[in-house]
Amino acid sequence: MADPSTYRPAPGSIPTSPGVYRFRDDHRRVIYVGKAKNLRARLTSYFQDIVHLHPRTASMVTSAAGVEWTVVNTEVEALQLEYSWIKEFDPRFNVKYRDDKSYPWLAVTVGEEFPRVMVGRGAKRRGTRYFGPYSHAWAIRETVDLLLRVFPMRSCSNGVFKRSAQIGRPCLLGYIGKCSAPCVGRVSPEQHRAIVDDFCDFMAGSTTTFVKRLEKEMYAASDEMDFERAARLRDDIGALNRAMEKQAVVLGDGTDADVVAFAEDPLEVAVQIFYVRGGRIRGQRGWVADKVDDADTGGLVERFLLQLYDGEVGDAIPREVLVPALPEDTPALEQWLTDLRGARVSIRVPQRGDKRTLQETVGRNALQALGLHKTRRASDLTTRNRALEEIQQALGLPSAPLRIECYDISNLQGTEVVASMVVFEDGLARKGEYRRFVIRGVEGQNDVASMHEVITRRFRRLLDERADIGDVADASGAGAEDQDGPLLVDPDTGRPRKFAYVPGLVVVDGGPPQVAAAQRALDELGIDDVPVCGLAKRLEEVWLPSQEDPVILPRTSEGLYLLQRVRDEAHRFAITHHRSRRSKSMVESLLDDVPGLGEVRRKALLKRFGSLRRLRAATVEEIAEVPGIGRRTAEAIADALLERPRTAVAVNTATGEIEES
Repeated sequence: MADPSTYRPAPGSIPTSPGVYRFRDDHRRVIYVGKAKNLRARLTSYFQDIVHLHPRTASMVTSAAGVEWTVVNTEVEALQLEYSWIKEFDPRFNVKYRDDKSYPWLAVTVGEEFPRVMVGRGAKRRGTRYFGPYSHAWAIRETVDLLLRVFPMRSCSNGVFKRSAQIGRPCLLGYIGKCSAPCVGRVSPEQHRAIVDDFCDFMAGSTTTFVKRLEKEMYAASDEMDFERAARLRDDIGALNRAMEKQAVVLGDGTDADVVAFAEDPLEVAVQIFYVRGGRIRGQRGWVADKVDDADTGGLVERFLLQLYDGEVGDAIPREVLVPALPEDTPALEQWLTDLRGARVSIRVPQRGDKRTLQETVGRNALQALGLHKTRRASDLTTRNRALEEIQQALGLPSAPLRIECYDISNLQGTEVVASMVVFEDGLARKGEYRRFVIRGVEGQNDVASMHEVITRRFRRLLDERADIGDVADASGAGAEDQDGPLLVDPDTGRPRKFAYVPGLVVVDGGPPQVAAAQRALDELGIDDVPVCGLAKRLEEVWLPSQEDPVILPRTSEGLYLLQRVRDEAHRFAITHHRSRRSKSMVESLLDDVPGLGEVRRKALLKRFGSLRRLRAATVEEIAEVPGIGRRTAEAIADALLERPRTAVAVNTATGEIEES
């Protein structure tokens, strides 16, 4: 691990101009590329006290052995040079988006003498115009099949085209009117090119104009008594309308825009983009990337746009790009995109209306894509086994932790303190084994004492059930080997004992203080065969008891990924329990002063409505339907709820989240 001070540039040697910089390791490999409006200000920030740096930035500067830079004239040039170097050197500390799957495109080979329409995947080629991408290849083929009767352009392969030209007979599509058969000279290259141009204009969004043109021709043919041609044009218009119905209208003003949204966690980011042309969704695409530096959402947007529009020109770039957060260098990015398009391009965050609603929809797609990515990763048996083996090796465990229990504390400024216990067995969640705790022996906000209490309570139950098992074994004369089998079932109820299983690893959400509290609780109970570790959310470091330095798992480690999933699930379960109790306690406190409303009736209200929000939304008649509550009491309850503010906003000190109830 290098000391950044050993390669820090001399004071005053770094220029204040815009530029691009590269960090290299001791093998001269480029590990990070960045840009700056002011090189001196930006690079100086990397050489401050390392404890003040973001953990990922600290990892980068301690992996590097040198830094160099190149001065440019403008921020746009810096933007372009930065992305060129990222493509050239593939630095491991730069975010690189990767497709979560291969998306099909509708491609038209406009560079050929007789252009062809086809479905394609992978990288784009010169001389080909692309539309999409689309979610499914069959959707493209259905659309093309409808449109070929209106735009009878070539869709056959080069081999079929040459063979038909040699034998002087077109293929089946030529006979049924879905190809103008340029292979046998039915149309000239100019006539076929006109058909192709109309097809491309229609796919690019000029749908209304073309339909109106066909309608005008249909009425003219009808006036001329050419009813056969009029009927054919009528069927063509119907085919175009059916093709357009497959594309949802989302923006009533007919805007061309790309709508981008992100879903993030501490390790990964998923991005989704909807391509909107003429107000209709023409395609959708998604990427997933590892978060390897401390970039915020604006920084992630900037890098994504650079990758997305690299190599694009003209109409492939829309007039508007809607994003969840503006990059720091938005003007430079807009200028770069404007130069590529040849017309003004704006990048903005939608605030209201259809565009805001559409971006929220794209955001939900990104969130689902990230969840699906994690689910696929977790469902792989080989991956789960590797994760357990990595945890065993990293923590020095005697065996792989087949059962992992994780604990988290949740409170709101020291009130309604609760804890959660989640269980993962063989790398998968066992929700039937989850447990919730209400912390009663700790006053105020004290996560360390709360963790000590919950670990004590859980493992005291373990000792109690072990003692019960021993008593049953002694009474029945069973041997020790029987205690892992039927004796784990309660002889009175026939149900499995809830706390009789010993975990292979206890994980607590937090750093050294929480780990020390958990270990102290186990020591006080005399339990020395259950290993403990902690996972600090911000740093993603694994802490062990009585160790000054954390265990650093590689970012690509499946073991770290599993620990993160366990920790996040415990956090989610604790927050859910906390919010439920807070909602119920708020209902009870609001109803304390209602005359004639005792504890039994308050519980009846909670059972009937479930939450404060639903109770506030109820009418007096609905409240009066609760057993034991009459009309007058229902009116008093409604008045009591109206006298208080409808929402309470506070910061959860355990999670840092702003919560509203």
